[in-house]
Amino acid sequence: MLTIENLVAGYGKVQVLHGISLEVPQGRLVTLIGSNGAGKTTTLRALSGMIEPQSGSIRLDGKDIAGLPAYEITRRGMAHSPEGRRVFPTLPVTDNLLLGAFTRFTGMRPRGDTSADLDRMFELFPRLRERRTQLAGTLSGGEQQMLAMARALMLNPEVLLLDEPSMGLAPKLVEEVFATVARLKERKITMLLVEQFAAAALEVADYGYVMENGRISIHGPAAQLRNDPAVRDAYLGVAH
Repeated sequence: MLTIENLVAGYGKVQVLHGISLEVPQGRLVTLIGSNGAGKTTTLRALSGMIEPQSGSIRLDGKDIAGLPAYEITRRGMAHSPEGRRVFPTLPVTDNLLLGAFTRFTGMRPRGDTSADLDRMFELFPRLRERRTQLAGTLSGGEQQMLAMARALMLNPEVLLLDEPSMGLAPKLVEEVFATVARLKERKITMLLVEQFAAAALEVADYGYVMENGRISIHGPAAQLRNDPAVRDAYLGVAH
């Protein structure tokens, strides 16, 4: 579904990604873990068109999308739930969700039943139903994270990119977020999860990649990485 080969990207003259390759098969949950500054968020920004790759290929459903503008990548089915949530604070929850389906309303993607999809989001995130008329900026951090994820899902995406969904949340809310990710996995939604909370990410993922200094240092089935001594020492020490 999503294949990245020898991706090089950065900001201006600063190269952050040094030829990374990874694959996200259809219906699977793949996680990209690593320390702060390793290049995880830069990877998602390059995939979704927020920055232009310097070289390498990004294939979505077999078609190369590297270098396309963000709006075109969205039209092709890549949804990005960004680091820091970035909801529209002065708009109600429902309007935030409908904006996630914007390309469907404009005919750039198959529209389908957006009303039914909205109902599904409220089923998946019951707290959002309770706050559907509330301004997004007045939600708690955990509720805003749920809104950001639901907004991305309203695209009815081919691939969902999740960037640090647990960032800044209390432990109980982190559990809720990962429970939601697990439910999305059960629905066979194709996902690439970037997460610093490596233990939780590897617990829910099918496959994992470890990034160090803009390079993939190790990858394998998530269960295998959880038991890898080097991964445990570097990223799972607190959890274990």
